[in-house]
Amino acid sequence: MVKTKDYCRINEVIEEEMTSNIPVDEEIMDLADFFKVFGDPTRLKILSLLEHRELCVHDLAAIMDMQQTAISHQLKSLRQARLVRYRREGKMALYSLSDSHIKEIFSTGLEHIKE
Repeated sequence: MVKTKDYCRINEVIEEEMTSNIPVDEEIMDLADFFKVFGDPTRLKILSLLEHRELCVHDLAAIMDMQQTAISHQLKSLRQARLVRYRREGKMALYSLSDSHIKEIFSTGLEHIKE
């Protein structure tokens, strides 16, 4: 039988171990902001399209049947969150996912909700 004193001591050890694994507040806030960007259906559709190939605003707007200004606004949010990047080709800006992590996060989330 475990004595109350020993039980509390074990909990303190576990608590100390666990609290040392919590990211600092700034990292938690940044992570919360990161996941907020995934909370918009339009942004998720854009990420889904960019998962397969880079596209310009005009192409995204045509595929999604939306105004270019609305797509540009969402792309700005995605760029600020470092989820997408762009490169210039002449006067055209071509957008793509920032890196493989974004594709993995999107794919894992989609796989999870399909289960």
